[in-house]
This record gives sequence, C-alpha cells and structure tokens, in this order.
Amino acid sequence: MNKKGSLAIGIMTAIFIFIIGMAVINLLLPEVTTFRTNMNCADASAISDGTKLMCLAGGAAIPYFILLVFSISIGGIVSRLMF
Repeated sequence: MNKKGSLAIGIMTAIFIFIIGMAVINLLLPEVTTFRTNMNCADASAISDGTKLMCLAGGAAIPYFILLVFSISIGGIVSRLMF
C-alpha cells in the first residue's frame, strides 16, 4: 500500500480511538465522583495524609486518561508515517 493510503488509514484509526476513548470518559466520570464523595475529599482537614494522596490520585485519573487517549491516537498516526 502506498504512503497516502497508509496515512489515511492511520488518521481514521486515530479518530476512531479518540471517539471511543472520549465515550469511555463519560462512563468513568460518575465513578470518580462517587469515589471522591466516599473518600470525603471535600473536607481536607478531616482526612489523613494517605487519604489526601488517594483523593489526589483519584482526581487525576480523568486527565491522565485523556492524555492516554491522545497519546494512543497520535501514536497511531505517527506509526503509519514511519513505516
């Protein structure tokens, strides 16, 4: 297959992965909200340092997931350019 066709397939695959990834985020948001509510993350003075660390990690899950989806999508395009 030529370079143009390979790049087009890579871009279509990247768009597909991006759309699926963003749809999965809608499934994760209620779970993260429930986690933060159950851990009592809103009241920082009443929880221990370990719980604060868990609240920080739970709150950072969504941005890291978005970064992961972007990385996989861009990696799919770049891998088609290299070979």
